[in-house]
Amino acid sequence: MRTALTELLGVDLPLVGFSRSPAVVAEVSKAGGFGVLAATAYRPEELDAQLTWIEEQVRGRPYGVDLLVPAATSDRDPEALAAELRAQIPAEHIEFVRGLLEKYGVDPGDLSRGFGAADGQVAGIAPTGVEALLDVAFSHDISLVANALGPPPPSLVERARRAGVVSAALVGNARHAVRQLEAGVDLLVAQGTEAGGHTGAVATMVLTPEVVRIAGDTPVLAAGGIASGRQMAAALALGAAGVWCGSVWLNSVEDITPEHVKRKFQAAASTDTVRSRTRTGKPARQLRSAWHDEWERPGAPEPLGMPLQMMLAKDAWQRIDAAARAGSPGARALESFFVGQVVGSFAELRPTAEIVAGMAAECAECISGLQRML
Repeated sequence: MRTALTELLGVDLPLVGFSRSPAVVAEVSKAGGFGVLAATAYRPEELDAQLTWIEEQVRGRPYGVDLLVPAATSDRDPEALAAELRAQIPAEHIEFVRGLLEKYGVDPGDLSRGFGAADGQVAGIAPTGVEALLDVAFSHDISLVANALGPPPPSLVERARRAGVVSAALVGNARHAVRQLEAGVDLLVAQGTEAGGHTGAVATMVLTPEVVRIAGDTPVLAAGGIASGRQMAAALALGAAGVWCGSVWLNSVEDITPEHVKRKFQAAASTDTVRSRTRTGKPARQLRSAWHDEWERPGAPEPLGMPLQMMLAKDAWQRIDAAARAGSPGARALESFFVGQVVGSFAELRPTAEIVAGMAAECAECISGLQRML
C-alpha cells in the first residue's frame, strides 16, 4: 500500500502501532507497519535499554517514540515540586480513596506519602525529566517523535527537524489541529472519542475529514475505533494517510497487560468503556469497573484536575494492581485499564504480526470491493 504516510516513514503499510509494550512495537515494525513506543513511564536508563532492544529486533526497520512533552519545562527539583503538588490534594480526597480501597479489601498503606515519583517525573508528566528522555530518544535511530500533550515546544520540533525525525501530534478537535500546524509538526493524528486513553468528544468519522481539510499537505492519521481492515479502509476513505492504532494491541500475545485484565477486556462489550477523569484528571477512556462506580456514587468528591488527580490515583492503582495480581477478588473488581470502544471486538489473543497482516489483507479486500461497485 502506498500513501503519504508510507512515503514519509518508509514503511510498507499505512498502519502505526502505538503501545507501551516494546515487543508489540517491534512486531508491528517487523510486519511492515510502524511501531511507536509509549516512553513517558520509563526512566532514562530504562528507555535506553528498551530502545536498544527494539533496534536489535527490527534490524533497521523504522520505529518511533511517544512522549508527554509539556509546552514549558521546569528546572525545579522534582521532589520539591512533588511535595508542593502533594500538599494541594484535599484530605477529603485522600480519605475517600483510602475508604474505597478498604471497602474492596485492598490495603491502602500510607496513602498520603507516595504521590508523584521522585525520579524526574510527577504524575506521568515529566517537567524535569522529559529532556533526559528526549536525549535518550534522539541518541537512538528513531524515525518519529510524537507528543500527546498539546503543542510541542518549539525546541522539540526544531530538534526533530535537525535530526531528520518526523514530529507528530495527537489532536481531538479542529482547534487543536490548527495549533499543532502552527507549531510546525510534520504529521497530525486525529484521535476520535472512541479511542482509549485521553480523548476529546468528537467521533473519528467526524473529526478525521475536518482535520484533513485543515491540514492541507500535512499528512493526517485517523485514530480511535480502528481495530480491523474494514475500519482501516474507512479511515483511508475519509482522507487519512493511514491509521494510528493503540487498543487493538492490548489483545495481542506480546502485550504486557496482566492476564486477568485481558480476560476482562475479552468479556467486555463496546459499551463497557467510560470516558472518566477519575484516573488522570482529564477525560480518558478506560474499561468501566467498580472504581468508576464508586466515584459516581452520591457524596463522592469531584475528581481533581491534572496532575493532582493522577497523583492521588497513582499509589491507589499500584496497590490495586498488586492485589489483583495476587488474586484479590475486590481488587479485580476495581481493576481496569485505558482501552477504546473496540474492546467489544476482542476474542482470543493473537500474535501482533497476525493482527497486522489480517488488518492489511482485509483493508485491501475492502478497497477492491468498493472499486467493483463503480
